[in-house]
Amino acid sequence: MKGFRNLSTAARLTLISVVICGLLFPIIMTGIGQVAAPWQSNGSQVYYDGKSIGSDLISQDFSAPVFFHPRNDSASGVDPDITLTYALSQVPRIHNATGIPESFLNATLEKYTQYTMFFFGTKYVNVLNVNLYLMESFPSIYAPYVQ
Repeated sequence: MKGFRNLSTAARLTLISVVICGLLFPIIMTGIGQVAAPWQSNGSQVYYDGKSIGSDLISQDFSAPVFFHPRNDSASGVDPDITLTYALSQVPRIHNATGIPESFLNATLEKYTQYTMFFFGTKYVNVLNVNLYLMESFPSIYAPYVQ
């Protein structure tokens, strides 16, 4: 009978732990996230023509020559940002593929430049945001690449 009581206690503790850790805690944390930071907790979705085309925080697969490409040597493979230097090195390729003036492409990169530490540190751009801006600015060029 003593063994059954120990088993019963263990089963109750397991059930209580599953309910608290597996149900209540995730529900509470999701609720807090939805109230405190809804855009981030919903995946930082970026929309084009009313449909989600990706996340601001995760790299997208841009492989066509008309787009800026993410870094292929990123440690995680999901980094959405590239250095400004790497972005500028892609301008001639995009100009040749699209006919968009290099001056416009350079100005676009300057517009979307961010810094790792305020105005100090490495300059970088978010590939998805830059490509989205180009898609919106030149819909006739990018229409074949948008599903």
